[in-house]
Amino acid sequence: MKNSTRFQLMAMMFLLYFIWGSWYGQMSKYMFTQLGATGVQVGNAYAAFSIAMIIAPFFVGMIADRYFAAQKVLGILSLAGAAILYFLTGVKDPDTFFWVILLYCITFAPTMALTTSIAMQQVTNSEKDFPGIRVMGTVAWIVVSNIIGYYGFGDSVMIFKISMVSAAILGVYSFFLPNTPPKPSTSTSFSAILGLDAFKLFKDRSFAIFFISSLLICIPLSFYYAMANPSLTDSGMTNVENKMSLGQASEVVFMLLIPLAFARLGVKWMLIVGLIAWIIRFIGFGYGDASSEWLLYLAIVLHGVCYDFFFVTGQIYTDSKAGEKYRSSAQGLIAIATYGIGMGIGSWVSGVVADMYTVNGVKDWTSVWMVPAGIAAVVLVLFVLFFKDNKIKAAQ
Repeated sequence: MKNSTRFQLMAMMFLLYFIWGSWYGQMSKYMFTQLGATGVQVGNAYAAFSIAMIIAPFFVGMIADRYFAAQKVLGILSLAGAAILYFLTGVKDPDTFFWVILLYCITFAPTMALTTSIAMQQVTNSEKDFPGIRVMGTVAWIVVSNIIGYYGFGDSVMIFKISMVSAAILGVYSFFLPNTPPKPSTSTSFSAILGLDAFKLFKDRSFAIFFISSLLICIPLSFYYAMANPSLTDSGMTNVENKMSLGQASEVVFMLLIPLAFARLGVKWMLIVGLIAWIIRFIGFGYGDASSEWLLYLAIVLHGVCYDFFFVTGQIYTDSKAGEKYRSSAQGLIAIATYGIGMGIGSWVSGVVADMYTVNGVKDWTSVWMVPAGIAAVVLVLFVLFFKDNKIKAAQ
């Protein structure tokens, strides 16, 4: 692969995650402070992203990949998203906000799959070349989080204005990316996108337990995305966005440790370590405050262990269990179940729980965080009792 192409793809990933990182983690604080939203309304806004993630595979697999060049679709969706964000900046009603953010997410969610598709088709060796391209997304999230934190934009409409301008830039830039033509000969069927073919893998008890655990752990995961920022702000922590970016930095570190962890621990214990980290993390968020701020920092930096050791390890495990025959279906099924159904339920539940523990406008964050900690503990027990695999073995 040419260096010029590599740099183009790296810039594409940087812009995509710069757009996402500018608003996603801060949206709850903006809605609470600027729109006067309830917890349920905030949860619904985050659920909009999950709804879009369910729709996105059908759009990309059954339409975009078959009939249009991927870079052109990326450009059109990004420009449409910028236009919707322009309208969103003037919305003051939280109920109207939900419908506009849903419309925006429907334009944004497919771009995540499209950028991956563009990169994968342009690289020479995906295992060697893709990680260096994808990591620019994590770098972008760190950069934009620190910009927002440094200038104090976390609870202002600027988070969406930054995203709007970035989306417009990506929209124009996309038309100058390497051509990635449609692939009608490799079109994806409706059943493959839904992952129906992968249901045969549920005959394997360990895979079935992993699937259930992945769906359930996305419920507490949604608490982190929706409630961490306002919770840390209420705890008295300053420059919250800057400090939350330490979570993405740890993600890079633990991503590099995955090969070593596989060799030392095996897949079962890596997944267990990831689940234990989730429980410790939520306890840290619940009991950390100005006098024990180290607990809050611990909760933040555990993001790398939580995400990499469970979700990235899980993707590798799924790939190995499915084999070549069911690979696409299995990954599609996991994606819809986790980022779609699991996080959708979790987003709604997090809002209900936040309202449940709010008295006179003050949230009891300790009680709020014990709910996802409890769910994660149940998942851990389920996993320890019934998951038996500890080595990656390709399906026959």
